[in-house]
Amino acid sequence: MKFRAALAQVDVRVGDLKANIEKHCAVADRALKSGAQLIVFPELSLTGYTLRDLAMETAVNPLKDKLLDPLRNVSRSISLVVGMVESGDDHGVYNAAVFFEDGEVRHVHRKVYPPTYGMFEEGRYFSPGKDVRAFHSKLGRLGMLVCEDLWHVSLPYLLAVDGAEIICSLTASPTRLAGDGDELGNATVNHEHHRVYARLLSTYVLFANRVGFEDGVNFWGGSAAFSPSGQMIAHAPLFNEELIVVGVDSNEVQRARRFSRHFLDENIDLMKNNLLRISTSHVPPSS
Repeated sequence: MKFRAALAQVDVRVGDLKANIEKHCAVADRALKSGAQLIVFPELSLTGYTLRDLAMETAVNPLKDKLLDPLRNVSRSISLVVGMVESGDDHGVYNAAVFFEDGEVRHVHRKVYPPTYGMFEEGRYFSPGKDVRAFHSKLGRLGMLVCEDLWHVSLPYLLAVDGAEIICSLTASPTRLAGDGDELGNATVNHEHHRVYARLLSTYVLFANRVGFEDGVNFWGGSAAFSPSGQMIAHAPLFNEELIVVGVDSNEVQRARRFSRHFLDENIDLMKNNLLRISTSHVPPSS
């Protein structure tokens, strides 16, 4: 399977679903004209990130809400990965990644680790997801993770052993300056560990980060694609909106896994048995 994937490094309007949906459709049309069959948008791309109490007002059910019909229509021509606030059937509000294809929602991933530390306060407004799994599409087997999820090694590992050959990372990473070097620390660190995931799991990693300002917070962009051998094969500039298109080839996954068998030799039973041992024998520290 060979196809072209687009990473949409965009700025969006906080709380303005209608305007953001229109922008998604326009950018998807540009990607389609560039030969892409898949487009990946950043975290909370339909709503903006700094929502606070707006999270509940912008929450929609992706399986039912007619407001998303323009995205369903566009997905008949190009598969879409978008970030949104999901209103769950359990009445929970979730930071979610949604995959549209052929006019339907094919998969929803709820962010498992909404951060609430430092400058982050997602845990006050979003319920955590409880599951992570790969899914089939006409482009192959994919997985989706949202921002902080990629900082927990268990999640990309689980997607890969569940068959994902492409991991889509939807991100809204704020700029944090540190050190005396010319490089942006956020970009260096994120790109390094995406490169490591791609190499160790022998998967593509498609990282879509947003740009723009919200409530005094700047998002740095630097979206990038990594091959199953761990090479950065495309990247967007910092701070500016950009659409980049990259080739994806399942033969590259096969080549990486056969050239270096570390992932093919992964012992899932060993992992399962030892996690069970650790979880049942763990004694919490005394207070």
